[in-house]
Amino acid sequence: MSLVLLAIAPIFGLILIGFLLRRFDFPGQGFWSVSERLTYYILLPSLLVQGLSDKDIQADSLPLAGAVLCAVLSSALLARLIWPLLKLDGPAYTSLFQGAFRPNTYVGLSIASAMLGPDWMTLSAVALLTMIPVINVICVLTLSRHGTPVDGVKGGVRQLVKNPLILACLVGLCLNILHVSLPTVLNDLLDILGRAALPMGLLAVGAGLRLERVGGGKRTLVVSSVLHLIFLPLMAIGLCFFFGADADATLTAVIYTAIPVSASSFILARQMGGDHRLMSQIITFQTLASVITLPVMLGVLG
Repeated sequence: MSLVLLAIAPIFGLILIGFLLRRFDFPGQGFWSVSERLTYYILLPSLLVQGLSDKDIQADSLPLAGAVLCAVLSSALLARLIWPLLKLDGPAYTSLFQGAFRPNTYVGLSIASAMLGPDWMTLSAVALLTMIPVINVICVLTLSRHGTPVDGVKGGVRQLVKNPLILACLVGLCLNILHVSLPTVLNDLLDILGRAALPMGLLAVGAGLRLERVGGGKRTLVVSSVLHLIFLPLMAIGLCFFFGADADATLTAVIYTAIPVSASSFILARQMGGDHRLMSQIITFQTLASVITLPVMLGVLG
């Protein structure tokens, strides 16, 4: 457990620094939205393309893909079954739904780089390529049905097709499969850009926390957090045993299912008529709760 705490302490330290910087209005209100877009559209895709282009992806990663996929779908189904018990309206249900399984990529990649050794990018790519497309599709479909129409389903589909993480993973994998090596200058450029992705992303996560808004919809906050931070990783590790995943694959599955909900859930909720205020509360609550649950899940299960 002590090794786990040492690995994740700097990650939550960066989140805390981001929160404090935003709290003291440094370097300014306009900085965080611009830095988040820079990280999401440039820095993180650079990390994924450069990291995947020269990695050896083995067929035995299929148990990892199967485990995270089935775990996500199980949590989504359970959220749907619990919905009538909470007596939520449609937009509020979409926030519960996203909160039950949508992962924060910045936190996941940071933990993976600290705990998985030299193959962390390959294992992360398998998990992300399995989770991100499926999660985006079911979230867009759920919001288009139960949200208050804003951009509508077309806007959600556009976001899915243009998702920079999906596109970066596909480019990196295509280069890998075709055995195409990046030119040295381009490879070094992407490497430099990619190194900035995780610290900038974690600072942005902290800057996005809104402690004063936590309070409404308490049952929904608790239920979504139990589904995401406890049920989801427990389901993932059970499925890893069932599918015969090795130790590294199992740890990867725990990492990407035990992390809190993504801040992009708020953007999707606002674009497609979900309850974005409740989504903001869930993001903040889960990020704070994961300070306790994440070390336990990684230490005990991982």
